[in-house]
Amino acid sequence: MNVRTALVLLALALATVLALVCVLLTRGRAPPACPHQPPVQEDPDGGQSLVFADLTPAELAQVVRYLQGHLGLRLVDAARAKPSDNCIASVELQVPAKAEALRFLDGAGARPPREALAVLYFGEQAEPNVTEYVVGPLPAPVYHRDVTVRRYGGKVPYHRRPTLAVEYKQLAGFLKSQVFPAAPSFMRQVMEYDGGSLAALTAAPRGFQSGDRITWFALFQNVSGFFVHPVGLEVLVDHSSLDISQWAVSRVFYNGQYYRDMVQLESAYVQGRISVEKVRRAPRDGDFSSMKPRAPWAALFPLQYEPQGPRYSVRNNHVLYQAWSFAFGMSASTGLRLFDIRHKGERVAYEISVQEAMSVYGSNCPAGMSTRYMDGSFGIGRYTSPLVRGVDCPYLATYLDVHFLAHSQVPQSTKGAICIFEQNLGSPLRRHYSNLQSLYYGGLVNSALVLRSIATVGNYDYVWDFIFYQNGAIEGKVQATGYASSSFLHGDGLRYGNRVWEHTLGTIHTHFINYKVDLDVGGRSGSSFTACHYPGKPQCRGGLPPVC
Repeated sequence: MNVRTALVLLALALATVLALVCVLLTRGRAPPACPHQPPVQEDPDGGQSLVFADLTPAELAQVVRYLQGHLGLRLVDAARAKPSDNCIASVELQVPAKAEALRFLDGAGARPPREALAVLYFGEQAEPNVTEYVVGPLPAPVYHRDVTVRRYGGKVPYHRRPTLAVEYKQLAGFLKSQVFPAAPSFMRQVMEYDGGSLAALTAAPRGFQSGDRITWFALFQNVSGFFVHPVGLEVLVDHSSLDISQWAVSRVFYNGQYYRDMVQLESAYVQGRISVEKVRRAPRDGDFSSMKPRAPWAALFPLQYEPQGPRYSVRNNHVLYQAWSFAFGMSASTGLRLFDIRHKGERVAYEISVQEAMSVYGSNCPAGMSTRYMDGSFGIGRYTSPLVRGVDCPYLATYLDVHFLAHSQVPQSTKGAICIFEQNLGSPLRRHYSNLQSLYYGGLVNSALVLRSIATVGNYDYVWDFIFYQNGAIEGKVQATGYASSSFLHGDGLRYGNRVWEHTLGTIHTHFINYKVDLDVGGRSGSSFTACHYPGKPQCRGGLPPVC
């Protein structure tokens, strides 16, 4: 054996010893983290979904600056505007026409111009009105088009305008400075009013015939969960005048009796001619209406776990999940909306969106009996609230911010207002355990992707979900939580609901939830329908969607 052969054998022996040492040293150790990542899904969107993306704060601000400089009118910030002022009520994305958007999405046309829809209140005009403009192209607008007549068949009368947040503040100031002082003895001795102990809740609509702008306000104890602490006093305010100093009380209601105004109520009280029902003053936390837990948690709640990270991807406003893909956005008035929804690359729906949430009440008190809330007029998207990890959505969900401009000329943001997560549905999608002839088991885990937002509109918290299942189904789902709406319990009140507390009537009511569903299964449909629930047969005209 020569020297070269001996060296080769020695080298092989050393290599073998080193390999054995490495095996022995690493035996029993945990494998490296993430030994197998889920396959990365390629997103074929290429930024096309941005045609449906909500306006950014910079774009919203640019639209405001353009309108301020090109309308030739004095525009007051909507956050401090009087009814007699001109102001920008809201700005949001002007969704491109379907035909134009589809040509772009399918590669047969140019990208549609990015535009905004601006709603303006013109109170400082000879004929006050509500006007809608399309402003574009963004990010540097050079034109605006009045689309009011095309959309509504004519100018929108000013009395039809949805109430701004500042008008509610002005109404609250009117009650505090003009209405309550007209009945000092009654307010102090019966209501125990100290300047801040009462909260007013608006009824809607604002009148019973075209041209009205009168609103019932029910009074409650100003405590946590005040919605279920009525005190029996309700005031009808006529705020139709553009001059706040001309606002007036049209009627007063207390404990089952109507009065001309607060002066007449005060007179009747002082003379001992009214039936007084004093309500026990609730503590600041609301007592029974407090949201504080009544007992400590016995143990932590179970948590959702993604061992290899999320199986979905979110890029801008585009989501990719297994066979599903879709774009999403948030309308300040109507809330969550989806566009270009595809399964295995094939478009199955052009748009699925929330349109309206309506609730109709019954009561033997005027505010309750006249209330038909249409929450789109308040702003379902505007009142979308921040989501709390581990309660509103799973800890590991993806949280996204929402930007909007409404009731102010300054863009606003709500942090973590949309969440996206995959959840195990707790039962198998399919399974079989064979114990006849051959022995085997086959099963598939059942999971779904959830897109969620929660809007708090007054007393109600609406949990809005769009759910995408593995079997190709889509579910639009809404859950109502929060507080019940209530009236003061008197007389035959139990005909209109149930007793919640000593003087609290949980009023009977019905919810109506409307969605727009524009399906493109097997090709473009060219039409859409509104999914809604009616208490009876609706009277409708026109094609699709119907005008009912």
